[in-house]
Amino acid sequence: MRAISANETPVRDVLAAVTPGGGKSLLPVIAASRLINAGIVDRVVWVVPRETLKYQAEEAFADVSWRNTLGHALAVRAADNEPDPSRGLAGYVTTYQAVAAAPDLHLSEFQRYRTLLVVDELHHLPALYDINPNAGEEEAAWSQALLPLFETSAVRLLMSGTLQRADGRAILWLPYRLLASRNHLREIALDAPGWAVIGYSRRMALMERAVLPCIFGAVDGEAEWIDADECVSGPHRISGSPDTARPALFTALRTEFADALLRKAFKSCREHRHRRRQALGLSPHETAPGLGKLLVVAPNQALARRYLESLRKWFPSAQAATQVGLAVSDVRNAHEILAAFRFLPEPSILCTVAMAYEGMDAPGVTHIAALTHIRSRPWLEQLIARATRVDPHGGAYHEQQATIFHPDDWLFRDFRHQIETEQGTKAATKKRRRRQHELPFESPDEVEANPFGIVPLRSNALAVRFEEVAPGPDFVAAPRAEQLDPGSAVETPSVAEHRLRQRIGQMVAGQVIEDESLLGGISRTASDYHAYNAILRNRFGKPRAEMTLSELEAVVGWLERNRLSDHLHVLENDQQYHHSAARRGHRTPRTARRS
Repeated sequence: MRAISANETPVRDVLAAVTPGGGKSLLPVIAASRLINAGIVDRVVWVVPRETLKYQAEEAFADVSWRNTLGHALAVRAADNEPDPSRGLAGYVTTYQAVAAAPDLHLSEFQRYRTLLVVDELHHLPALYDINPNAGEEEAAWSQALLPLFETSAVRLLMSGTLQRADGRAILWLPYRLLASRNHLREIALDAPGWAVIGYSRRMALMERAVLPCIFGAVDGEAEWIDADECVSGPHRISGSPDTARPALFTALRTEFADALLRKAFKSCREHRHRRRQALGLSPHETAPGLGKLLVVAPNQALARRYLESLRKWFPSAQAATQVGLAVSDVRNAHEILAAFRFLPEPSILCTVAMAYEGMDAPGVTHIAALTHIRSRPWLEQLIARATRVDPHGGAYHEQQATIFHPDDWLFRDFRHQIETEQGTKAATKKRRRRQHELPFESPDEVEANPFGIVPLRSNALAVRFEEVAPGPDFVAAPRAEQLDPGSAVETPSVAEHRLRQRIGQMVAGQVIEDESLLGGISRTASDYHAYNAILRNRFGKPRAEMTLSELEAVVGWLERNRLSDHLHVLENDQQYHHSAARRGHRTPRTARRS
């Protein structure tokens, strides 16, 4: 970034292949602080695959230790598809889905400002030449919407924890070349003109103590089911023949085996929390950061709820609701539950399906119960990375580790072998594996499905085998970045905007109630609140939802010095207000008479 800032290099595309948990979120802060300060770009736009990651991106720019280290005062906001998404700040964070829903809005921002485009988890975007244009795939729509932003941006920072897709397709924008020795494979051209590739492998991260070592608890068992011919099949070992591994796993996750694995993970996490309490001098019922947490990943929402109920039965009734949370897409306050799991001592256990697997920064997670069917390598790498982040409250580094309990099927063992032995830059172009959603399992957020046509009967857990995963190879040789300890954060723009809008709403409602009392108890209605909001919109030229932070602060200051009831005359020529009031059946309130 220093070289780009000084125009000492033609590089304008930077690919960061960083192992999950290795600190990718610091890279956009480094890039934006250097390039904006040098006048190379005016704004930064950070695109992420999930809604929850928008707020983590805000936090990265607000982190106090990084601000002090880098000497920056930039802020970005988590934006939806509303006008002026940056609101006077250094840029904004949005999602793939938002860009696909309003591509012209985002493209106009790139055309107005020289922009640093940051794309997180780039492997979600297939190259357009490698997709079927008639397939109607969501990821293809993302690529089509994002490509103009790639072409219009001044500098691009592309980040991923894996440099290959599960379906073998090429990744959008990346430069490839065919391997001479194996013409059915291609690899990313690390030396392509105009590109810089930064590799930060799991091996390097472990050497620098940036991530934690993993201990895998492989749980074997037997499963029995009624097959499509209505014959009893089994019992079959989960670790046994590949011919029966998939229906055995399907059965196991719906019967007694799942409860047994869940119990082992729960007991291990509870014992860890007991040791941490002793180390911190806490009583058995006291809680604090750094005790350890358990993340339970289920195959679908119905099973996530079943696992939730099992876990809550293992707590005293008074603690069950606070200690175990559920974050799935159809839970109304799922994002708040997820945030509490990340930042607060409770809940100490979270059941989810896919919301918490990719990019979630929760250093308190020490244990994972991987009760999932999915065996895609990128998906599982992201899953285990939820527990490999170093917890600043979790004790000395050598006292911390990530413990993952999982079914001991051959697919999971194959995944472990891959991350220990394979390079991360090659991607198959022939004999493609099926896409993740085409695997013979239901999509994570779908309702209960049975792709095998079987009836699960029973299963049990026989034994658990613990193994420590090897570090694996490096991506590419590269200078190692200095590891920064996570620090506290200032208030993020989204949090500040929400606080100020709530404050303004309370002040407006307060004036409505005060004016009611000043009128001697004359009944006032919701029309007064509607009118007072309209006065604010007239006074400041826009509704609160479109205001910048500085404008919201100005509204608070104005309300502290003025009475809205003194400005009802501004509504006389406000056709928008009168039309809205008529639809609601409201009348314009009379001017309040103050003593």
